[in-house]
Amino acid sequence: MGPRNPDNLPLHLAFSILRVRSIGSGRSGWMKAARYVVALLILGLAVLLFPSGPVKIPPRANLPSPQDAGVTAWKKDVPAPPQDAEPETSLVFLLRSQAEAWNRGDIEGFMAGYWKSDKTTFAGSSGVSRGWEAVHDRYRRNYPDRAAMGQLTFTELEVTPLGPDAALILGHWQLKRQNDEPGGFFTLVSRRFPEGWRIIHDHTSASAPPAPARARN
Repeated sequence: MGPRNPDNLPLHLAFSILRVRSIGSGRSGWMKAARYVVALLILGLAVLLFPSGPVKIPPRANLPSPQDAGVTAWKKDVPAPPQDAEPETSLVFLLRSQAEAWNRGDIEGFMAGYWKSDKTTFAGSSGVSRGWEAVHDRYRRNYPDRAAMGQLTFTELEVTPLGPDAALILGHWQLKRQNDEPGGFFTLVSRRFPEGWRIIHDHTSASAPPAPARARN
């Protein structure tokens, strides 16, 4: 057996305490109760120190933008996140880089965040696009000019690690344009490659526009 995961040490210790036999004639009820109390305290500590589940990113996370980090505009490659960044930080950095590329009208730069492979997929209300080129063409077709692109923001980001080199991202997107402000939610599957994190699957949905207000009589 290899070394145990440090994150599971409190759990292993708690179960070890429960398995310990009473010393001498210590099969009395108070000894058993004491062991359970200690085990529960350790399990409670494990929940506090080693939480699981998605990591919610604050709306104003303390993370520099690509410009603040000294990264210039790019065409083919996503700028590198801060050195030794955690996966959550790297993925938020990736999405911020995409939003900044979009907001300067650079769809090529926006698409640099996707895995450039024929296995990349995008699912939306109009169907599924398979392959990086198909996803690229879809964006070009749906957003032919700066007016259609508007200003993009990503909020309500949650990153759930799926392993050391994969993660699920849930978030909300919003466009601000002259005549409307469409928005919705997205789910991304991202994978870490030698060149960095890339989106391998994108499922984006649009929220229904609000109903027009009724005129008062």
